[in-house]
Amino acid sequence: MTWRDWDTEFATLFTPTMVYRWQRPTREGGRWTGRTAGLARGEPSHIPNPLKVVPLVELPNRSRLHGKPRSEIATVLPLQDAVNTLWAHLMTASDGLALPARAVLGMDRPVREIVDPESGEVVGEEDLPLDRFRSDRLLWLEKQGAQIAEFSAADLENYLKVIEVAVQHIAAQTRTPPSYLAGQLVNVSPDGFAASEAGLIAKVSEMQRHFGSALREIMRLEAIAQGEARRAESLALGSVVWRDPQFRSDAQYSDALVKLKSIGVPDEALWERIPGVTPDEIGRWKTMRTDAAGAILGGDMSGLFGVKPDQAEDDDQADEPEDAEGAA
Repeated sequence: MTWRDWDTEFATLFTPTMVYRWQRPTREGGRWTGRTAGLARGEPSHIPNPLKVVPLVELPNRSRLHGKPRSEIATVLPLQDAVNTLWAHLMTASDGLALPARAVLGMDRPVREIVDPESGEVVGEEDLPLDRFRSDRLLWLEKQGAQIAEFSAADLENYLKVIEVAVQHIAAQTRTPPSYLAGQLVNVSPDGFAASEAGLIAKVSEMQRHFGSALREIMRLEAIAQGEARRAESLALGSVVWRDPQFRSDAQYSDALVKLKSIGVPDEALWERIPGVTPDEIGRWKTMRTDAAGAILGGDMSGLFGVKPDQAEDDDQADEPEDAEGAA
């Protein structure tokens, strides 16, 4: 990989056994030399690879058993090119045909005489520039029967209709909700909005399945770089936990969790389904549940609901003699 920092270009090459680091000046097109910038004094430019692997992980899109992964936008590139072409035609038409055009009928083009500066005689004629008439917004007709005609402006709506249809096709092929591209979202019911996002959610779920192994490998390499071999082994056998790609309200999540609880799903599994809950919070909830169970087994049922008012008054009365003796 290469990058540029001011007037110096850097390059790093990873192999399973070595890490090669170079640099060169960009202004004079110099040769690559061992890197010295950013390194400690005496630190070698090329070092052994501590990971023993190349730390680059591919996230293939639509991975297949045979052939290369397929781009997500490969099928819609022709449609996007068509939209760009139509938009260019629209801009061209709007520049020259968007406004009504006028023409002068029955009259010659305005001319002016060419006078010889030495003799003062008229030696010819030349056309007057029309820019002056356009800027002054003034024109007079001297010839009898001359009149002004007008050409109506071009209807640019035809371009927009074709572009809108092309955008709808792009949304359908990429499983993108039309409201994301067109921005037309008026009086849509929650069920209708969820139905419009069904294709996108299905595509995201599919991507999660394909990208899971690659992300797991990235985390494994990170653990190796940190020197945590045991965690790296655990990550190699683990699985990626993704957030729910579909947006749901708290009421929907609560209703779903209650129904899952009714069929015997453990509490820990239900807690993991709550959006935004971290493993630390789940561990704290487990501790609180264990403490509550211990209080029940110990017979301290009131401890689950706080101190009773009568017990609090008895404790205050018991403390009064001690306070009196201390004062004496």
